[in-house]
Parts: sequence; structure tokens; C-alpha cells
Amino acid sequence: MQSFELLSQKFILQFDKAHFPPQPVSLYGPNEYFLKMGGKRIRPVLCLMGNELVNEINPDAWHVANAIELFHNFTLIHDDIMDKAPLRRGNETLHAKYGESTAILAGDVMLVAAYDYLNKIDSLYLHQILHLFNHTAKEVCEGQQTDMDFEKKENVSFGEYMHMIGQKTSVLLAASLKMGTILGGAGERNQNLLFEFGKKLGLAFQVQDDYLDAFGDPGKFGKQVGGDILANKKTFLLIHALEVASASEKKELLTLLKTNPANKVEKVLQVFRDCKVDVWALQLKNKFLEEALTDLEDIAVISKRKEPLTELAHFLISREF
Repeated sequence: MQSFELLSQKFILQFDKAHFPPQPVSLYGPNEYFLKMGGKRIRPVLCLMGNELVNEINPDAWHVANAIELFHNFTLIHDDIMDKAPLRRGNETLHAKYGESTAILAGDVMLVAAYDYLNKIDSLYLHQILHLFNHTAKEVCEGQQTDMDFEKKENVSFGEYMHMIGQKTSVLLAASLKMGTILGGAGERNQNLLFEFGKKLGLAFQVQDDYLDAFGDPGKFGKQVGGDILANKKTFLLIHALEVASASEKKELLTLLKTNPANKVEKVLQVFRDCKVDVWALQLKNKFLEEALTDLEDIAVISKRKEPLTELAHFLISREF
């Protein structure tokens, strides 16, 4: 079994190439710029790890991994436009650098390139992989729309937010792993257990992401700290704060959500700290991690084959970027 680091290096080596034709450079150049920003490449490597959990890596797994990474970057380009985000991975976002219209088209053609890679896999797996890929893509879009809807909704419950994150973030991690097991010839029970592992890991990942957006080091995080607060995004942190805050704290938070004072981020963070939201978030993250590891333990393969995924899970939820 190979570690995430080793498989990541191998994936990046084969992914680090031109995925688009040279012309028109005004369309394809922005995509190459975006891909060269790098990123964690977690989702495609999860596909490879899911495959290797149950079997030797199927050559088709590299095509599916490429498709997953291109799809993920497509979602990031469009998310940045919708969020009006100025930075991604410490660099100018695509729309900030090239304009919104070009960024939309660049994202669209990146999605087309993803399907080109799926079209390369063996017909034995194509139907099942394509069905899961498309179902996942629809859920990601549904989750993104729900996330935007939440910005206009004053009260969002913990359960509603969990469902949204399950669609927007967790399902792609889970599906990446499951696609790998499909290509590895795993049985349905093992496929579903690894999918559940991925969903729980995705929830832990999102809690950590929400936490870093509020309390992270901007030099390490690579994005604008406090961006979720400025965008009035409902996050694990905000929802919990509104649930546990005193009457005066809740009133202050709701006022801050409706206004945009110069020190909005600092004021909201102070309320979060007063409500001990930072401590609660770390506890919730660990709860999701434990549930994920329980699902992984139940998969019917020898324990040694699970070690790279266990190590990766611990790494993802302790990251500072």
C-alpha cells in the first residue's frame, strides 16, 4: 500500500501537463493558470487510494482521477465567482484576473475536459462510473445552491447545514473513494462503507475549513481569513453561535449580519470566542473523524491496507491550510 504523499506525487507528475489546446489562449490560458496554482489534489488521490485499498491500481483509475480533479477545479472557479472571492491558494482568482465572463467559460470547458477523461475508461466500468460521477456532480450543484440560499435565510438549523455540506463537500470525497473501489472490483458492502467513511471525513474536513476561515493563519490558509463572515455564510461556527449565544450576543450577531462595519470580522470572531465556538468546533471535528474511522474499520480487507487512509484522515483534520 502506498501513502497519500507517494500517490500524490505520482498523480501530480502525470497530471502536470497541458490539458487544453493552445488556442484560443484567451480561453485556455486562464485554465492553465488556475491549474498551476496547485492545490491539495485530495479528491483524485482518494480515488487511487480507494482502488488500492481493495486491489492493485487499475490504469483507468488515473483517467478517473484526472476527471475528478478537473471537475473539482471547475467547481472552484465558479464558486469563486459566486462568492466574489479575491484569492484562491494565495493567488488572484480567475475572475479577478481575467474577468467573470472568461472565468465562466473557462470553468465550463474544464468540465468538458473532465468528461473527455471519463470517456477513456474501459466500457466494463463506464456506465457505473459515469452514473456515480453525474449523480455526484448534481449533488455538488444542489449543495452550492443551498449554500447560497442560506445567505438570505435568517435561521438555518444544524441539520440543514449538515445536509448542505453533505452535498457540497462530502459527497465528492466519498464518491472519489467509491469510484476507486469500483475500478478495483470491490463488493457492494465495501463500496458503501468506504463511501460512508468519505462522507464523515468530508464533514470533519468542512468543520476544519470553517474553523480555518475564521481562526486560521492567512499565510498558511491561502485564502482571505474571515471571508465566510464577510459573505454572511452560514457555517458550523455561526449556526452553533446563534444556538448557544446569550440574548445580547445573538442580537449583536444578527445586527452584524445585516450590516458591514469596517471591523465586522473582528467583532464576529469576538462573539465566537465568547461563545467558545472555537473549542466546540474542534470537538465536533473529532466526533466526525471517529465515526469515519469506525466505517473504515468495518471494511472487509486486512488492516494493513487501511493504514494509508487512516493516516490521511488524521492529517486532513489537523491541517492548517
